[in-house]
Amino acid sequence: MTGDRGKRRRMEPGEPTRLGAWADPEGVSFSLFAAAAERIELQLFDARGAEIWRGDLPERDGAVWHGRLPGAAPGMRYGYRAHGPWAPERGLRFNPAKLLLDPYARRLDGEIRWNDAVHGHVRGGPEADLRRDDRDSAPFVPRGVILAPEEERPAPGERPPLRPFAESVIYEAHLKGLTQLDPGVAPQVRGNFEALGDPRLIERLLRLGVTAVELLPVQSFLDDRFLVEKGLRNYWGYNSLGFFAPMERYLGPGGVPAAKAAIRALQAAGIEVILDVVYNHSAESDELGPTLSFRGLDNAAYYRLKPENPRFYLNDAGTGNTLNLAHPFVTRLVMDSLRLWVEVWGVDGFRFDLATTLARMPEGWSPDAPFLTALRQDPVLNRVRLIVEPWDVGWGGYQVGSYPVPFAEWNDQFRDETRRFWRGDVGAARLAPRLLGSADIYASRGRRPQAAVNFVTAHDGITLADLTRYGAKRNQANGEENRDGNGGEINLLIGPDGPTRDPELEARRRARARALLATLLLSQGVPMLLAGDEILRSQQGNNNAYPQDNALGWIDWSAEDQDPSMADFIARLTALRRETPALRQKRFLHGEPRARDGAPNVSWLRPDGAEPSPEDWNAPEFRAFGLILRAEEGPDAAILINGAAGPVAFAPLAGAWRREISTADPVPPDPWLLAPDSLTLLRLPESPAS
Repeated sequence: MTGDRGKRRRMEPGEPTRLGAWADPEGVSFSLFAAAAERIELQLFDARGAEIWRGDLPERDGAVWHGRLPGAAPGMRYGYRAHGPWAPERGLRFNPAKLLLDPYARRLDGEIRWNDAVHGHVRGGPEADLRRDDRDSAPFVPRGVILAPEEERPAPGERPPLRPFAESVIYEAHLKGLTQLDPGVAPQVRGNFEALGDPRLIERLLRLGVTAVELLPVQSFLDDRFLVEKGLRNYWGYNSLGFFAPMERYLGPGGVPAAKAAIRALQAAGIEVILDVVYNHSAESDELGPTLSFRGLDNAAYYRLKPENPRFYLNDAGTGNTLNLAHPFVTRLVMDSLRLWVEVWGVDGFRFDLATTLARMPEGWSPDAPFLTALRQDPVLNRVRLIVEPWDVGWGGYQVGSYPVPFAEWNDQFRDETRRFWRGDVGAARLAPRLLGSADIYASRGRRPQAAVNFVTAHDGITLADLTRYGAKRNQANGEENRDGNGGEINLLIGPDGPTRDPELEARRRARARALLATLLLSQGVPMLLAGDEILRSQQGNNNAYPQDNALGWIDWSAEDQDPSMADFIARLTALRRETPALRQKRFLHGEPRARDGAPNVSWLRPDGAEPSPEDWNAPEFRAFGLILRAEEGPDAAILINGAAGPVAFAPLAGAWRREISTADPVPPDPWLLAPDSLTLLRLPESPAS
């Protein structure tokens, strides 16, 4: 379809009910939501970027423009130009000089080349966003790629059923950073999707006891201009441009089929794949950002604008704009995207970035917001993992504990209270609820301990090793004069700031890291590990490594061979968790009697063996305590914790208790003697009443 013949080819009606570009044996149907547009042009390109056809979508059904072009074929590139009013003060920013990406594009060709022409407005000067820029943006922006029907198929084989969530151990990882420096992975696939299927990587994950990998964003995203100008990139990917398309730089030599096969390989080994997805905002930023897709197609529909002045955007995500999930077509866009990643890519679930933004109505956040309601009733999506980050920077943004079933939530209260306890700031009363699944947060409305996804470190923050090495963030490498990142990070510095060669000091730091990990993996709820913490990976104190697509942001696995002790320690903890149902119970524990012998499902202990009194719990210095966990099956478990500055001897419990693990270094010979700042787990193989 080239030359004069292609240009003369006329469009016919398309398929308005199926948004996007869909190929058939004789042509391609194009369908696009753009309610406020007056005219939509389609532009086709070949693989070299040369235009091969341009014309209007001929039909409009309500808010959907559509047309079918005979002779168009898979492999062609395409984009749209939207005609309509340029009236920023009314929230309308149509500019046909800008080539726009189809929101439903399932593959992208090329990445943005930063040039002032990608902006719909003239850059610079006062009120710059009010003046339209009429330069053509086509040479500088990515295009959609028309796919063949066979490219839309899932990988062979069935996705295995999900395991009970109470049995899960999540491993949060960056797709590239996980394997870019991994000497055990074939060089040609390091840092891309295909590496996920490498048997050596899978073996390492299984050895750790991981049951699910949660990947930072892999949908197409943008490298911010201010980062590119500093020689950096948006490494983490929380800057979405295409919700249906994979990030091209993450595809390996086998392309999309090999990427899907790698996901299936993880699942075949019993490891679920969860995607971190960003539907709260787009890469177009605020009124001074580029015009790449949504802004040019229907700015007032896709985005939430300030009611009193729609020239400006609501900014609940803190990134310049907020997608309008209250609009039915925007909700549909996100739902269609999620279903594609489940049905075509075969993933097992999602973690929703800044999820409060997705459920905020004009009157505030609501558990019955349209998007949450749509997810809960969808027969495909309500059967996969749905995990939310339950906060944003907007009004009423902190909603930890507020989401309905079946959503699980990142539990930052676990992170903060665990760190505060082991730093010595608080007493047992602050840690105790976190050990039992945070019933004070999640027990309402029939929720279970699995509503809490517990963590002590995550991508957004400092690593486990750096928690004990640095007293404050060191983000100078980000080029923002250390102003970025969380200035209130709860660090647990031991000794002088920075790395050390003092073996005694290093031993104390490692013991503190083991205490944090043991608290995480022995608590009720679902634990989440940060990739690299198993080798005590450092980011040199950087707690916001989002632009560090380099050795600082990648995991250096060469350290694993030098000291595998932390990985072995985690593997032992996850094994104990698997073997001991008492450590991963499906209901909150309030001391109810066990059916087989009447013993309470949880008992609390002072070191002398007595039950703590209210006065004990109210005392900040009450930092040495224990609890016994009992389930209907399996061994009883006793967790003894000493957060005091000196050793503490616990009164031995009746029965043949066996110490399974201690975080101390060195480990005291007496299992009932706890070193300072340490945790011990004991198990009773046979209950006395069984």
